[in-house]
Amino acid sequence: MSSPPIAVLPISDLGFEALRRLFAPCGLEVSEVAPQTPIPGSYWGDPEAGLIGSVLYARADTPVHSALHEACHYLCMDAARRKGLDTDAGGSDTEENAVCYLQCVLADRLPGYSRQRCFADMDAWGYHFILGSARAWFDHDSDDARAWLRTRHLLR
Repeated sequence: MSSPPIAVLPISDLGFEALRRLFAPCGLEVSEVAPQTPIPGSYWGDPEAGLIGSVLYARADTPVHSALHEACHYLCMDAARRKGLDTDAGGSDTEENAVCYLQCVLADRLPGYSRQRCFADMDAWGYHFILGSARAWFDHDSDDARAWLRTRHLLR
């Protein structure tokens, strides 16, 4: 018998202030959207986070990993791409890998969240990795992501 699927952790369990403290120094505003209101800039649709310009939009029911992922798209962009940002972050496959890697790294900087929880949430949401899980990818198949982030001084 298999265990029931894990429910992804919503922002309501952490609060918006934790996200604001993490991303304000990077120039990214975190805007709380009212319950049941469509989330502006959401690529995947509600309740997933959205991005327009330098604003990350989310609701209390938005998964933490989704907010982290979209915020990391912003962090990985240059100023020209940020200026035209509206819903679709674009970028290369390697950049997408870098975004996933960075969201796992930053998960440890959110009180009440962790890298391990981020891995579990990514797996529960349906991220697909050749090695079968976010943790396995992060530990054994993310050299391209790390190199991309280091080249742009987003990772030491």
